[in-house]
Amino acid sequence: MKRSVMSLAFFAGFVFLTTMFSAQGLAIAAKLERATFAGGCFWCMEAPFDKLPGVVSVTVGYTGGHVQNPTYEQVSAGGTGHAEAVQIVFDPARISYSKLLEVYWHNIDPTVKDRQFCDVGHQYRNAIFVANEEQRRVALQSREALEKTKPFRDSVVTEIDPAGEFYKAEEYHQHYYKKNPLRYAFYRAACGRDRRLKELWGSAAGH
Repeated sequence: MKRSVMSLAFFAGFVFLTTMFSAQGLAIAAKLERATFAGGCFWCMEAPFDKLPGVVSVTVGYTGGHVQNPTYEQVSAGGTGHAEAVQIVFDPARISYSKLLEVYWHNIDPTVKDRQFCDVGHQYRNAIFVANEEQRRVALQSREALEKTKPFRDSVVTEIDPAGEFYKAEEYHQHYYKKNPLRYAFYRAACGRDRRLKELWGSAAGH
């Protein structure tokens, strides 16, 4: 009888702790937010955000189009309306949406439409996909501030659009810069990405 009571108490304690930790996990998850940015080749947009404190995850994928579950081949052919993009899950208590926008600007060429560096087409547009009115307000404010302080002459043409369905890209694209560092470095150099970012942003250029 004593053993049964002890077992019951142990089980009750286990259930209590499991419920408590699950509730804590849900509370933490409820506080996380998502930011979605398009800036040309999504391989190159992942690394700058991956290393930021407060960023929980960065996923590359496709958004802004009209085809369900598009493949890389479909998107890169330009017929789906999607842009290659990154979706960032972040903790707003540790990093602000404004800070993410600052990093975003310094990793794109905001002066060109429907292209980024050597990649040309609507699928390589630079765009901020806002999840709510607060993100829209902050994004608009950030773009207006950039127009006033930009270190280059050309106008900023980056789109600010409502966030829609985000489709995760094929697994071999996820964290490509880590899986294939030599190919990634060659692509960045051959595409002229770092050279152009340096021209635009000087020492503040992303990489």
